[in-house]
Amino acid sequence: MRPVHTALAVLVAAVWGFNFVVIEIGLDHFPPLLLSALRFLVAALPAVFLVGRPKVAWKWVLGVGAALGIAKFGLLFTGMDAGMPAGLSSLVLQIQAVFTAVLAAVVLRERPGRVRLLGMAVALAGIAVAAVDGGTSGPVLGFALVVAAAACWGVSNVLTRKASPPDALNFMVWVCTVPVLPLFGLSLLLEGPERDLAALRALDWSGVGVIAYVAWVSTVFGFGVWGYLLRRYPASSVAPFSLLVPVFGMSSAALVLGEQVSGLRWTAAVLLVGGVALTSLAPARPAARTAASTAAAAAVSAGSRPAAADASPAR
Repeated sequence: MRPVHTALAVLVAAVWGFNFVVIEIGLDHFPPLLLSALRFLVAALPAVFLVGRPKVAWKWVLGVGAALGIAKFGLLFTGMDAGMPAGLSSLVLQIQAVFTAVLAAVVLRERPGRVRLLGMAVALAGIAVAAVDGGTSGPVLGFALVVAAAACWGVSNVLTRKASPPDALNFMVWVCTVPVLPLFGLSLLLEGPERDLAALRALDWSGVGVIAYVAWVSTVFGFGVWGYLLRRYPASSVAPFSLLVPVFGMSSAALVLGEQVSGLRWTAAVLLVGGVALTSLAPARPAARTAASTAAAAAVSAGSRPAAADASPAR
């Protein structure tokens, strides 16, 4: 990769890592489901009028919008609101690579090789260590909700692979339109109209800045640049930079929020990041298919199409 593009990839990882700190701050202003709904509303408008019509079937837009927007982010924001620390959330969420690999093996018939299986085992060991650390620094419910969010992220990754969107930014903008009304409805039902109205009435510049960051900087800018890089380079060259997200997430949470990073959390970070690296970067072995389908699967695995970006962190 050219130095300027390497710098862009690192910048996106930093933006996505710091996003967890911004979410933590935003949860002081908004209920979690309302914050998630506002994030997608602002990310979708006015961008949806500028990117053109969806370039994939509506079923993929709706499927990814439900799995990623409603389930993944709803669970993540709720888990963090329940007390899951921002830095630990940025780390635990990376277990999505294991969920993605398992689902790809079942749905896409991608047989994991020995290296990928080893990576999955190492990542799971990291989750176990993180769970022990989480048990001493945060509530079990919050930890479980973030793990569930990672599983939903894995579902959305596989759906995205099936959709094979030719334009990552166009696809993400349209995906952002799907969760808006369901999340507003869930917020009214579960968080209550009084709490929502109180948060909106108390909206200040800090709250506006939070929504602008998570919507435009993290989502529109982040995915726009990530999609641009994936169109220029193989996914195997771009995806490793996503491993920097928990590094930036944990360090920024420590600097800005004063979160303590224990020895157990560093151990979990090493195991998780190492395991995710092995899981994400090791090639999968496609099952027996026709020559044409095998060639297509090889092209996806090699990253010759943007849809191979199943490791891209959709924060």
